[in-house]
Amino acid sequence: MRTIKQIFAVTWLNLANLPQRLASSIVAVIGVAAVVLVFAAVLSMAKGFERTMLSAGSDDTAIIMRSGSTSELNSGLSNEQTLIVANAPGVLKEGDATVMSAELYVIVDVKKRSTNTDANVPFRGIQAGGFDVRKNVTLAEGRRFEPGKNEIVVGRSAQQEFVGLDLGSKIRFGQTEWEIVGTFEAGGSVSESELWTDVRVLQGAYRRGNSFQSVRVKLESEDSLAILAQNLKDDPRIDPDVLSEREYYSTQAEGLSKFIRMVGYPLTILMAIGAIFGALNSMYSSVSVRGKEIATLRALGFGPFSVLVSTIVESTLLALLGGIVGGAIAFLVFNGFQVSTLNGPSFSQVVFDFAVTPDLLIQGLQAALLIGVVGGFFPAIRAARLPVAQALREL
Repeated sequence: MRTIKQIFAVTWLNLANLPQRLASSIVAVIGVAAVVLVFAAVLSMAKGFERTMLSAGSDDTAIIMRSGSTSELNSGLSNEQTLIVANAPGVLKEGDATVMSAELYVIVDVKKRSTNTDANVPFRGIQAGGFDVRKNVTLAEGRRFEPGKNEIVVGRSAQQEFVGLDLGSKIRFGQTEWEIVGTFEAGGSVSESELWTDVRVLQGAYRRGNSFQSVRVKLESEDSLAILAQNLKDDPRIDPDVLSEREYYSTQAEGLSKFIRMVGYPLTILMAIGAIFGALNSMYSSVSVRGKEIATLRALGFGPFSVLVSTIVESTLLALLGGIVGGAIAFLVFNGFQVSTLNGPSFSQVVFDFAVTPDLLIQGLQAALLIGVVGGFFPAIRAARLPVAQALREL
C-alpha cells in the first residue's frame, strides 16, 4: 500500500510540473497523435471498402457464373443455361415464378465530379426480378425503368460521385442515348455504385445477342446453396461456379483490402518508431530537468520503484492523450468521407465511404499506449538509478 501511495504522489507531482516541460511534452503528444491519425485514416479505407462490398452480400442469395470466372466481367452464360438455373432445386419460387435475375455487366465511361476525368462505371442489365433478389434496395426518387426502353435507374452513390447522372438527365454511351428515370438506394452497398437498365435493351445496345454473364437467384433457405450447387454440378449442360452473394463479394473485396493493410501497417510502424524517439526525448528531458527533485524524493524515503513506475505512467498518459487527439481528428475528418476506387476483379469503380470504426480507434489507442510504455521505460530506469548523493550535492 505504501508503494502505491508513493507512485500516486510522485505521478501527481510529475503531472503538476508538466507546464515546465510543455514544449517537449507537446512534441511527444503530437508525434503519437500523428501515428494514430495515419493508422486510422489509412485502415479506414479498407474498412469502408469492405463494408460497402459485404453489405451487398446475403447468404440466401446465390450468384451463378461460368466456372473459373474471377468476376461477372469475364463470365458468360447462354439463355438456355439461365433457364436451367431457374428450374434447379433450391431456388425460391413465388407461385410459378422463380425469384431470379439473369444479368449482363458492361463498363461505361462517366466523368468523376472531383477530377472531371473518365472513370469505369458498372452498367448492369437486369431482369424484373433484379430488385427482388437484392436486399435493402429501395427506389429513392423517380420510377423504375420500363422494359424495352432506353431508361436507367442509378445508384445514389454513383449519382453523387459522377457527372451527368441526375434524375431526368440524358446520357450517351456509344451510339445509344439513355434517360435517367430513377435513383435507388441499397444501404450504401456496392450496388449503389452501379447503373441499371433492362437486360434485353442492354444486350441489343452492346450486341451481346442472347447471352448473359451471371444469374442471381433467391434461395429457399441458406442451406439450399449446397443443394443448388450440387444439382448444377451434376448437369452436363452447364459448368458453373455457385457462390453465395456474401462469399462472392468477400472475394471481390479481399485483394484491395489486403493491399491497403500491406501499406498501412508498415507505415504505422515506421511512424510509431519516430513517435517512440519523440517520447524518449521528452521523458529524458523530464528526468534531466527534475534530477534534483527526484533525488529529494528519494532522500525523503520514496523508493526507486515508485519513481520508475511514475515516469512510465507520465509517458503513457501523454501518449494516451496523443492517441485520443489523433483518433478524434481521424473520426471528424475521415469518417464518412466518400471516394471511389477501381476494384481490380471487376475493373470498375466502387464508391465507398471511409469508416473510422470503434475497433480501429481502440487499436490506435493500444498503439499509443505501447508507444508511451516503450518511450518511458528507459528514461524511467535512468530516473530510478539516479545517484541520490550526487544530485543532492548539486542543490
